[in-house]
Amino acid sequence: MPSPSSPTKPLASPPPLDPSDPLREAEDRLRDAIEELQRRQRSAAALHHHHPPCDHAADESCVAHAIGNLCQSFLLSYGVRVGIGILLRAFKLARRQSYSSLLDLKQLVSEKDLIVREEACRIGLFFGGFSGSYHALRCLLRKYRKKETPLNAILAGSMAGLSILALDDSNRRRTLSLYLLARVAQSAYNSAKSKNKFHFWGSHWRHGDSLLFSLACAQVMYAFVMRPESLPKSYHEFIQKTGPVAAPVYKAVRECCRGYPVDIASLADYLAEKGRSDIKLEEFPSIFPCSVIHPHTNSCLVQNATATSATFRKTFPLYFSLTFVPFVILRLQKFLAAPARTFLFAVKDSVRSTSFLSAFVGIFQGVICLHRKVASKDNKLVYWTAGGLAALSVLLEKKARRGELALYVLPRAGDSLWYILVNRHLLPDIKNAEVFLFCLCMGGIMYYLEHEPATLAPFLRGLIRRFLASRISNPVNSSSRNASYSYLQTLDAMKKPKLLEGDGSEGPSEKKYNLESIPGL
Repeated sequence: MPSPSSPTKPLASPPPLDPSDPLREAEDRLRDAIEELQRRQRSAAALHHHHPPCDHAADESCVAHAIGNLCQSFLLSYGVRVGIGILLRAFKLARRQSYSSLLDLKQLVSEKDLIVREEACRIGLFFGGFSGSYHALRCLLRKYRKKETPLNAILAGSMAGLSILALDDSNRRRTLSLYLLARVAQSAYNSAKSKNKFHFWGSHWRHGDSLLFSLACAQVMYAFVMRPESLPKSYHEFIQKTGPVAAPVYKAVRECCRGYPVDIASLADYLAEKGRSDIKLEEFPSIFPCSVIHPHTNSCLVQNATATSATFRKTFPLYFSLTFVPFVILRLQKFLAAPARTFLFAVKDSVRSTSFLSAFVGIFQGVICLHRKVASKDNKLVYWTAGGLAALSVLLEKKARRGELALYVLPRAGDSLWYILVNRHLLPDIKNAEVFLFCLCMGGIMYYLEHEPATLAPFLRGLIRRFLASRISNPVNSSSRNASYSYLQTLDAMKKPKLLEGDGSEGPSEKKYNLESIPGL
C-alpha cells in the first residue's frame, strides 16, 4: 500500500482483448443481439405510427417542438443584434469621454440613438422563422412520405428558406444567398474529395485560402473605386468610412480613368476645406498627384502610417463587439464560469482582426501612392491590383479564420460581378432571384448538415446547430434513451477509447449549451 506522501499513479489501461478470446466473442454476439432488438423496435414503432418516429422527445408534440425552436432562435438572434448595438453605443459614448453616460440607460439604449429594434426583429424573424418552419416541415414530411430520406432534409430546408423574406433589403438577401452558394459549393467539393471522386489542382496549397481572399478583395476594391453602385450601400459606406481617402477624390479618380471631364468645382471645394487651394486642377488630367489623394500631408509615408492607426481606432470597437457579444450569448455558461478569460480572449482576437484590417488599408493606400511615383497615366486596373496586394494582410489572421474571411468576401465580389453583368445585359434581371437561390442553397446546407456534417465548415456547422436550430445537434432526448443504448455506448467506449477522445472536443460544448437551463427561458 503506498504511503500518503507518495504520488498516485494513474491506472493503467486494460490490455486489448484477443479476437480469439471467448469473452470478446460473447461481447460481439451480445452487441449484435442488442442492435437487432433496436432495429425491430424501430420497425415496430414505424408500423404502429405508419411513419418514422420524429427526432424530438416522445412526450413533445411536433407543433410544440417547432414553436419552441422558433422562440429559442428568435430570442438568440434578437439578443445578439441588440447586444452588438448596445456595446457599439457604449464605445461611442466612451470615445466622447462621457463615462457617466454609460450608466444612464436613457442615453445608452434610447431609441433616438440606438435604432436597432426593427432590424433586430427582422433578423429574429428570419432565424426563428427558418428554425421553426424547418422542424415543422421535417415532421410533416415524415408523416406524409412515411419514410425518412435525404430528400426530406432538402425539401424542408428549401421551403423553410422562404423565411429570408423577413429581410426587406434585396441587396442583403442577394449577398446572403451568394454566401450560402459558396458554402454549398465548398461542402459539395469536400464531399467529392472525401470520396476520392475529384479535387482541384492546388487544393493542397497551404495558402490557397489567402489566394482566394486576394482575388475576391481585388474585385471588391475595383468595384469600390470604379463601380461603387455595384456594391451594397451599407458595405460601400463601411469601406468609405474605414479608408482615408474622401469620396470627392474617388469620384475624380473614377472620371479620370474613364476619360470623362472631372468635376473641378466639387474637388476644388474639398481641397479648399483641407487648406490646399494652391493645387492646380485640370478638366482632363492623365493622373492625379498624391497631393490630391492626401492633401493634409505631403509625405506618403506619414499618410500610410496615419491611415493605419486611424483605421485601428475606428474598427476595434466593431470587432470587439462582434467577438464578445455572440460568445456571451451563445456560450453563456462558459462566460459565467470564466468571465475574465472570455474578455481577454475577445480582446486578443479583436486586436488581431483589427491589425489585419488596418494593414489592409495601409497597403492599399501605399500601392496607390507608389503607382503615382512611377507612372504618368492612371489606370483602373491599378485599383484591382492594389486590392489583391492589400489582401495579403490576411496572413496576420489565424489560419482557420482566413478561409472564413475568403468565403465572406467572395459573395461580395460575386454580388458586384452579378450587378455589372446584369447592367450590361449579359444576364437577365429576374425579380426575387436571390430568394429562389437562397431556398436552393438552404436545401443543400441542411442535407449536408444532417447526412454529411464533416463536409461543412466548422464555423457554419456550429452556427446552425447552436444558433439556428440547436436541437438538431441533440435530436434525441437523453431521457428517452434506454438501457440497451447506454450499454452499447459503454461497449464502444471500451472498444475505441482513442476515437472517443478525438471526438470529445465538440461533444462537451454541445452538451453544456442548453438555453432552457437559463431561468425565464
